[in-house]
Amino acid sequence: EIEVGDWSSDVCSSDLIFEPAARASGRRQPMRLAILGASGSIGTQALDVCRAHPDEIEVVGISVNRSCKKAVEIACKHKVAQVIVSDESRRDDPALDELPRGCMLSFGHEALVELASSDEVDCVLNAVVGIAGIGAGFAALKAGKVIAYANKESIVVGGDLLMPLAKPGQLIPVDSEHSAIFQCLAGERLASVHALWLTCSGGPFFGMDRVALSKVTAAQALRHPTWSMGPKISIDSATLMNKGFEVLEAHQLFEVDIDRVRVLVHRESRVHSMVEFSDGVVKAQLGPSDMRTPIQYALSYPRRWGCPQERVDYRSIGSLSFGAPDEEAFGCLALARQAGEVGGTLPCVMNAANEVANLAFRQGRCGFLDIEACVRRVMDGCEVERVESLDQLLDVDERLRSEERRVGKECRS
Repeated sequence: EIEVGDWSSDVCSSDLIFEPAARASGRRQPMRLAILGASGSIGTQALDVCRAHPDEIEVVGISVNRSCKKAVEIACKHKVAQVIVSDESRRDDPALDELPRGCMLSFGHEALVELASSDEVDCVLNAVVGIAGIGAGFAALKAGKVIAYANKESIVVGGDLLMPLAKPGQLIPVDSEHSAIFQCLAGERLASVHALWLTCSGGPFFGMDRVALSKVTAAQALRHPTWSMGPKISIDSATLMNKGFEVLEAHQLFEVDIDRVRVLVHRESRVHSMVEFSDGVVKAQLGPSDMRTPIQYALSYPRRWGCPQERVDYRSIGSLSFGAPDEEAFGCLALARQAGEVGGTLPCVMNAANEVANLAFRQGRCGFLDIEACVRRVMDGCEVERVESLDQLLDVDERLRSEERRVGKECRS
């Protein structure tokens, strides 16, 4: 059996088909789906896809962090059998009294792990934000679930642990860029890949220098020009840290060296990423700027369902532009590359520092450029270890977060 973490030159992505037991066996029952992070942007759009395909998907479980009212709305609309609220301080939220009769309610991250590995689940959509999703992803892979992955931080932090667990085609990327690469690799030999080109809109501050960036506000950073995302990812997109995460994610998912994962600024956001092969041929995946497309592909793979949004009229696009990112102005992208090249626990340190600094900026406790400065200082001052276990990574993350007061001071210094 070929493991994803040990792809050889003889493996092509047409060999990487992995289907839920219900679908592969020919049973006509819908695929039983658990959506982790159901109240967020990805989770909400995934529910749109599920509503459009009731014969294909049954939502059997959802999780939210704190959004109890939203969880009740989803549970009622989709007749969900299990609801998990990760934040245990919400146990007494009166909104939860309105859950449908018979709906199981659980709290905490352990419940999240149990849902991800449940015998009642065929597929897990992991749309939890940050490292909080790593435990559930780890459990789902170990339990043999098909997993539609939108929790890029856990791949960045724990790819060395997660990827060796994934059977061919078991882990389907949801990020638009990685979904594009996954599709471009269909039928291709991985040994023939010369480079992966990750497209990037440039974010809301494209073209600004560091003087201008020093004055931007969180409200401005949250207004992404193309994509509708949650606040944390919107800030990461503005700093280009999100694109740095995607470089590391592509490195882990597709077994390509960091220096062969290249970022390309593409303001029109029609080309979602490209693969360049050894003979100079490039394949690109184009489509609407709508996350329901890659979400649906991850859930329907290896099939394709009907178009989930208005089709693009390519006669009316005009021109497509491409350029290089400004890594001097947006230094978080270079920091992510550095973390990926060093490896070990450095990506975990980088992610934790970024989450703390990102929140500090959103709360008005530091400036935009202080995010980069904070991450750089924490990375420079850490001791890098070899990744050996999930507990180790969680301990590294917790130790850094416990020093949030110090990190906050570093952000402002």
